Amino acid sequence: QVQLVESGGGLVQAGGSLRLSCAASGRTFSSTVMGWFRQAPGKEREFVAAISWLGGYTNYADSVKGRFTISRDNAKNTVYLQMNSLKPEDTAVYHCAASVGVRLTTTPGSYNYWGQGTQVTVSS
Repeated sequence: QVQLVESGGGLVQAGGSLRLSCAASGRTFSSTVMGWFRQAPGKEREFVAAISWLGGYTNYADSVKGRFTISRDNAKNTVYLQMNSLKPEDTAVYHCAASVGVRLTTTPGSYNYWGQGTQVTVSS
């Protein structure tokens, strides 16, 4: 089992930045692929970014490339999402997720554990 708790969400103006954190406990954190997803009201959950076990490989949705950066600190059992140049369309609940697989999958169903999410609101 892996327990995930997100933090760092909030209200920010367009063009601003936020850094989300996801603290993990339980199963060995360093052996999980970690991902960030988001879900806006009335929309399906969508992939944002993923990072490999040791952080050497990352994958991003086209909509956030160049603006968001995913990273992890296995010593702290924490994964981060640095979000810069935020846009109103980035408004959503952001969830972190853990996969016991090895692929940097973009499919929500491939992730085994989920956090409750943190709200990010970007005003125009």
